[in-house]
Amino acid sequence: MTTFLSQLPALIGVIVGAFGTLLTTRLNDRAQWTRALSVRWDERRLDAYSEYARALKEVHLLAHRITAPSRPSSRAHPIDRTTGLELLAEADAQRTKAWEGVLLLGDADTVAAAREWRWAVLQLERAARDLAEPDFDWVAAVRRADDGRDRFYTAARAGLTVGSDDVAQSRWLADRQLN
Repeated sequence: MTTFLSQLPALIGVIVGAFGTLLTTRLNDRAQWTRALSVRWDERRLDAYSEYARALKEVHLLAHRITAPSRPSSRAHPIDRTTGLELLAEADAQRTKAWEGVLLLGDADTVAAAREWRWAVLQLERAARDLAEPDFDWVAAVRRADDGRDRFYTAARAGLTVGSDDVAQSRWLADRQLN
């Protein structure tokens, strides 16, 4: 019995060590799984945000091209109105589909910024379809759309924890009068 009692501390040490190893392994596996899941969702969020941005930017560009003949200072490449409106309808359909991904995967700030950007681009789209209000100001509407895009990208980058400096384009574009 004394032999057993003399070996008891070593046996307890082995049991505690084994339990500690199991617990540590379990915690590490769980942290690794959580990180992998987070990366997977971030990748999907990035895809959803990118798809939405491409689709909305296409609507924006088509509105520029359709209205180019009526804006003498425009640098956009004009497009035939009928063709442009057909392409605009297709681009808006793509934007509508891409919106679902943003709603499903986006955080609240990014979804709110996406809504603002969409509203601003909708004003350009309405002008391209000859549905704008009589006091519509193209330059101001383009600036709102550019600001909306910047807010969307800022919110999306924050939600994806993309760390870098400011990448806003609206101030840069306004300084160069590319609108």
